[in-house]
This record gives sequence, structure tokens and C-alpha cells, in this order.
Amino acid sequence: MSAVVIPWAQGKSGQVAFDRPELTRILDLYGRMVAAGHWRDYAIDMGREAAVFAAFRRSAEHPEYRIEKRPALRQRQGMWMLIGEGGGVLKRGHELGPVLAPIERRLLKIVGD
Repeated sequence: MSAVVIPWAQGKSGQVAFDRPELTRILDLYGRMVAAGHWRDYAIDMGREAAVFAAFRRSAEHPEYRIEKRPALRQRQGMWMLIGEGGGVLKRGHELGPVLAPIERRLLKIVGD
């Protein structure tokens, strides 16, 4: 009996994606921001060069933050980027946690007020 090979399930599909622990961490932060009444919507885009999680205050606006995973930059400045509403890079890094730190600090300010 031979194994069935599914073409789209072989090796690299050419698409960058968040793995389960990464997505869990991002969605946990998103949930806390929703509970604080700051974010209302999100979008996920997974393409050939990057996976992007965008968080919105309102769905009709530009995203307040974008969290991007770009594996091609892994050996340079790090594959994680936090991009602000104006499109400027706020933080880069090799690990997801430190890149999310500015949002975590903002959440503490929102909840503390």
C-alpha cells in the first residue's frame, strides 16, 4: 500500500503562517484589549513573505497595530515587527514577547485608568 501525497500538504507551501503558540499569545493580548474596551476587530493575512495580525479600534479604520512575522528577516533585525497606525515600525525583534511589550504596557495604562 502506498502513501497518498497531497500536493498542498508537502513541505513548504510558500505561505508564512503563525504557529499555534504565537497565535495563542497574540489572541490572548487581543482578548484583553477587547475586554478593556479598546479594540473591536482584527484581521489576519498570511502571504508568501509575511503573516500579519492587524488590530482595529473600529473595523472601518486603519489598524491601530500590525504584528508581522517575516521569516526572511530572521538573521537580520529579527522576524517580528510591531507597526503603528501611521505605518512606522515601533519595535523589531527575534522574539514575539518583547515585540508585544509596548502594547502590554499600554494595556496596563488603559486598565489602570
